[in-house]
Amino acid sequence: MTAGTNTGTNTGTTAGTEGLEFIPPAKPIIGDEERAAVDRVMRSGMLAQGPEVAAFEVEFAEHFGLGRACVAVNSGTSGQHLGLLSCGVKAGDEVIVPSFTFAATANSVALTGATPVFADIAADDFGLDPAAVEAAITERTVGIMPVHLYGHPAQMDGLMAVAQKHGLQVFEDAAQAHGASLNGTPVGAFGSFAMFSLYPTKNMTSGEGGMVSVANEQVERMMRLYRNQGMEKQYHNEVVGFNNRMTDIHAAIGREQLKKVDGWTKQRQANAAFLTENLSGVVTPPVAPGAVHVYHQYTVRVPEDRDGFAAALKSEYAVGSGMFYPVPNHQLAPFADAPHADLPQTAKAAAECLSLPVHPSLSSAHLERIVTAVNALAKAGA
Repeated sequence: MTAGTNTGTNTGTTAGTEGLEFIPPAKPIIGDEERAAVDRVMRSGMLAQGPEVAAFEVEFAEHFGLGRACVAVNSGTSGQHLGLLSCGVKAGDEVIVPSFTFAATANSVALTGATPVFADIAADDFGLDPAAVEAAITERTVGIMPVHLYGHPAQMDGLMAVAQKHGLQVFEDAAQAHGASLNGTPVGAFGSFAMFSLYPTKNMTSGEGGMVSVANEQVERMMRLYRNQGMEKQYHNEVVGFNNRMTDIHAAIGREQLKKVDGWTKQRQANAAFLTENLSGVVTPPVAPGAVHVYHQYTVRVPEDRDGFAAALKSEYAVGSGMFYPVPNHQLAPFADAPHADLPQTAKAAAECLSLPVHPSLSSAHLERIVTAVNALAKAGA
């Protein structure tokens, strides 16, 4: 087997496993260009929500072909929260969400005073199952929040059809899906808003932050009010707002990352293709027809003893991995009383899923070792 060409480097620490260099499950990439951009902003004296933020918003929308305005905020969770508020979600409402995802999805709903209602996921793409969503609709339901998990687009055709049938809004959690698409439509261009995370381990970063694509001028205006203490004009507060602004320092980093993210995505896809072709004994991630997967994570299923498998990867082969998300949201303390039906696919995914390294810094030797490790452990029943 021959891995694809990779010019990235890995500077991880040496593990105590036969002197092998540890392969981390994720690795942010920050170059000289990002450092120079930060210095440029520091010298300018304009540090908070200035020209860099404005330029980043325009460039992000253009780069990913969203065809709509974008609003920058200080985190992905802030983006989800403000997006929901800007779309009128309030106490007494219900928003249908997956339980197999990071808690920020449900948190953002709860922060508005609304109730997250958990529906099951589809087995293949880990996204909301449209049939499960439709079964969860009540007279209080106002929206659906699919998550494009691991970089694979959710089943948007089915979900949009359910939303249209019942008069519901769709709010996209695109935290992990920069550049993903379905049938030619980019993730982030389907719903009333979509949130992209810019956390350090995402496919691109601004150091910390979020970007929200918005469907219309009204949602955009409310987003800009809410992120800036409720003000469009200084000292003329129109709503009770927040301090969720992005700094120019973070925006400058993000602007440089935009120039690189396409190359990184291609490398992720090449790494994923190599893993899929050569792995055995685990269930590799399928890609739906018409979907472009950007592989924020390369997530396999380990049917038996996933936790032991992950421990052996690290201890015997110095290969890192990630278990996302072993505790479904509906089992977390804040959501113990939240409505949910039976979630068999959620339970199965939480017990079986393991994310292997797929990031752009992997070398051919790293990829070979990952394959060797997974295949050996799977064969041994580890």
